[in-house]
Amino acid sequence: MARWVLSECGVKPLPRIYPRPSRNGLASRTYMVSEIRFSSVPSKPNFLRSSLSLSTKGKSWALNVSAPARVASVDEDNEKDKVDGVENEGGFDPAAAPPFRLADIRAAIPKHCWVKDPWRSMSYVVRDVVVVFGLAAVAAYFNNWVVWPLYWFAQGTMFWALFVLGHDCGHGSFSNDPKLNSVVGHILHSSILVPYHGWRISHRTHHQNHGHVENDESWHPLSEKIFRTLDKATRTLRFTLPFPMLAYPVYLWSRSPGKKGSHFDPNSDLFVPSERNDIITSTVCWTAMLALLGCLSVVMGPLQILKLYGIPYVMFVMWLDVVTYLHHHGHDDKLPWYRGEEWSYLRGGLTTLDRDYGWINNIHHDIGTHVIHHLFPQIPHYHLIEATEATKPVLGKYYRQPEKSWPLPFHLLGVLVKSMKKDHFVSDSGDIVYYQTDPDLS
Repeated sequence: MARWVLSECGVKPLPRIYPRPSRNGLASRTYMVSEIRFSSVPSKPNFLRSSLSLSTKGKSWALNVSAPARVASVDEDNEKDKVDGVENEGGFDPAAAPPFRLADIRAAIPKHCWVKDPWRSMSYVVRDVVVVFGLAAVAAYFNNWVVWPLYWFAQGTMFWALFVLGHDCGHGSFSNDPKLNSVVGHILHSSILVPYHGWRISHRTHHQNHGHVENDESWHPLSEKIFRTLDKATRTLRFTLPFPMLAYPVYLWSRSPGKKGSHFDPNSDLFVPSERNDIITSTVCWTAMLALLGCLSVVMGPLQILKLYGIPYVMFVMWLDVVTYLHHHGHDDKLPWYRGEEWSYLRGGLTTLDRDYGWINNIHHDIGTHVIHHLFPQIPHYHLIEATEATKPVLGKYYRQPEKSWPLPFHLLGVLVKSMKKDHFVSDSGDIVYYQTDPDLS
């Protein structure tokens, strides 16, 4: 069985390309990000053809999204809201089509930032694994209630760091070797109960559709229609802390409201038939880790495993939910979400946010440097800061400088609370929409 699993990890490697999942069960054409062509000022195309066109042997693929003619206004008490966007105090409209292309951003990034060094990547894996086992050994040795809370925070943070390295494997930014990416990704993600391929594929969908109301995959806004169908308990759980920060395991099993499927089910709408063996492989690895934890509970006792692994796992889930949420929410200025012909890969990516996490930046591999990562996920994490600095002159006001953090990012707790109180749903219609607030939750 172990040989079969490892064989599957190697035979079904992570591609360095981004296939577009099909909802009709047929695999669609696979394309490189570099094949995507963008226009800086959209005209009146038919469903994205001016903002996203794919060359595929003479065929043109377009995302068929219904685009209502009327753009709904939001937050009627805010007179700054306009049909075509929301201007901030400086008169800048973040929803306006940018005056640059994706190629202009790419050209500003130094060539060496694209180079993937597998030895350097593996050194981060070794570093993190050594720290994880070292922390566990120290906590088990002292075994007192002064040490345990410190251990839970530190180890949960390290689990999150392991996730980020597996995340890089999923993007192919870990190395140019698909087999190495797949094996390392399975080991890292399975160790923290994440189904590697299932998550990798859904996360790919998130990157391909970032900023799109319906097609985005993670932390996308609810339409007002879906929001109104949620029962009171579900609404409260979704927008009342700390419950949203414990959502990741639920998302893996059942996705977000309004979407169906599971990361463990090879027949889920998330996947195409050709990905079936990948999902089975990752689910087997996930199950094997769960079985290992069960065996360790018998040997060491369930309470000890709860202290050594269970509580740090919960802390890891909170890190994941907080960081990924704040990458797309919580800015002081209203940021747009798109539908239909107004959406493009570039415009959607420009709505993402960088965040400063102080001392945690290095520990979690600079995942807070997120804008350039979202536009070019193949750049290794250790080049993201340099790449971001190089592109700031091109991005201009479309780049939002993150607030400087203290050693620990306590300032982001206020941002999180504020966003949870006001960012609840978007209009059912309109190609450019903004979050609206439900008074009952605010």
